[in-house]
Amino acid sequence: MSTRDAEISDDFVDARVAPRGSLENLSQREMERLQGRGQGGLHRLFRQCALAVLNSGSRSDDPTELLDKYRDFEIEIVRQSFGVKLQLSNAPAVAFVDGRMIHGVKEHLFAVLRDIVYIATEVVDGGRFDLREPADITNAVFCILRNAGTLDHEGRPDLVVCWGGHSIPRVEYDYTKLVGYELGLRGLDVCTGCGPGAMKGPMKGATIGHSKQRISDGRYIGLTEPSIVAAEAPNPIVNQLVIMPDIEKRLEAFVRLGHGFVIFPGGVGTAEEILYLLGILLEPENAAQPVPLVLTGPVESEGWFRQVNEFIGVTLGREAQARYRIIVGDPAEVARTMRDGIERVRRHRREVGDSYNFNWTLHVPPALQMPFEVSHESVAALDLHLDQPVHARAANLRRVFSAIVAGNIKERGIRQIAEHGPYEIHGDARLMEPLDRLLAAFVAQRRMKLSGEYRPVYRVV
Repeated sequence: MSTRDAEISDDFVDARVAPRGSLENLSQREMERLQGRGQGGLHRLFRQCALAVLNSGSRSDDPTELLDKYRDFEIEIVRQSFGVKLQLSNAPAVAFVDGRMIHGVKEHLFAVLRDIVYIATEVVDGGRFDLREPADITNAVFCILRNAGTLDHEGRPDLVVCWGGHSIPRVEYDYTKLVGYELGLRGLDVCTGCGPGAMKGPMKGATIGHSKQRISDGRYIGLTEPSIVAAEAPNPIVNQLVIMPDIEKRLEAFVRLGHGFVIFPGGVGTAEEILYLLGILLEPENAAQPVPLVLTGPVESEGWFRQVNEFIGVTLGREAQARYRIIVGDPAEVARTMRDGIERVRRHRREVGDSYNFNWTLHVPPALQMPFEVSHESVAALDLHLDQPVHARAANLRRVFSAIVAGNIKERGIRQIAEHGPYEIHGDARLMEPLDRLLAAFVAQRRMKLSGEYRPVYRVV
């Protein structure tokens, strides 16, 4: 795109952009689906995800605020002799410099196009997958990642998944960069949820570590999904962006791709991720799976780890606590632990004949695979009692936090709360009391929202 292709105002840009090395052509059917605004059409979904990546760097995590500010934004597919282009109207000016779209933003924009088209035509409507069947769900996750080129890495296992809050204080953000730096020095790559805060910091640190080791092909993988990308736009360091269909497939993609896991302080989204992973590790079929897992942060955040560790101990027991290690204030030790743990992963994969790039032998329980449709009724009906297997308890607790994430930052959840008030969470007092304490701590520590005063979207009964 040349400067004359763009018309620029202070906040908005009209421009026509061409793909950069991928998805130059679309079929007539794909064009119709992307342009469709009615039943079965993809235009609204594509517009929302495209607006999110064009707005990368925003300090707001309210999708309704973004959609309102750019309510006149439009994106259309234009077929030309040599393929397709995207016509943008009233696009965020932050995505451009001197009339040209930033290359990284362009890559993210066409990654959105690639994944939305593939998921709609091949995964949902293609007839290849029965998304009610666990094996087919895993195959669908694999095919989406393969289509995105995420599985093309030919080296040894080296991918560390980093989870943590998007709304964190500066001292915690700086610490995530130090951990990323130590990982990069040891030749380890980083995968996160692709947004700001603890999702950006490790990638930023790893780029410096890789640079000092003269590693020029470092991977900074970002996994997101349509209902959350508007609140957590991809940060500019991500060089492989993948849009998964929903939160459950996004989480499965993390655990199938990752070789080790580092968890920084966060809020309900981070708690959801912890419970998801522990729900898998507590499944008896995964007892022999080596999965290095470290919870870490600066010394100033030591209280967060006490709260989370206490919550896990009360709700899931010592077996769950035994599956992770807490390291406070020592980024180098975190990186050494990951390096040594990933070596055990490499040996295990070789022994059982599993892929380095996708963990097929890990058993993900169906309760963690099936999408949880958040509503006031479904939240109130959750089975939150102690008289069930520990991995099932972890799955149901995960759904609680998933619902609160929806109410906090997802467009549909925000509408539900506005119309019907907070979700009501019912259950055994022995679970509800520690849950209420943990959630209250997240609110007090301002871990729920980046912008504005937080109003709880839940009520523990």
